[in-house]
Amino acid sequence: MREFYTITELTREFGISTRTIRFYEDEGLVQPVRRGRTRLFKPADRHLIRQVIRGRRLGFSIAEIRQIIQMYKEPPGEVGQLKLMIDRIKDKREQLRQKRRDLEETLAELDQAEESCVERLAELGVST
Repeated sequence: MREFYTITELTREFGISTRTIRFYEDEGLVQPVRRGRTRLFKPADRHLIRQVIRGRRLGFSIAEIRQIIQMYKEPPGEVGQLKLMIDRIKDKREQLRQKRRDLEETLAELDQAEESCVERLAELGVST
């Protein structure tokens, strides 16, 4: 296992910008070692960046991700973190299901509106 990773290596590995990693640092999610102006990231920081990216992809906010990460570092530790994660996943899943229902309803309304337009054009003798 390597001792450190550079910001360039991490940006290439994860397909994110240096600005994104610096944002994660500003938000206190990672704490790289500084050598002059160079940031050196420990394997633990690399792991955290992977988890943050995964959390963002799942729709979690930075605040939610920070809370989950912080819970791992402090009591109740991993058990509490996992229980919180399960609760957050349930919430996100329900939010996404509601969005899906809303989208399906909107698509049905659009289909109906389009059908009405096509019918009216036919009544007017205009083909589509």
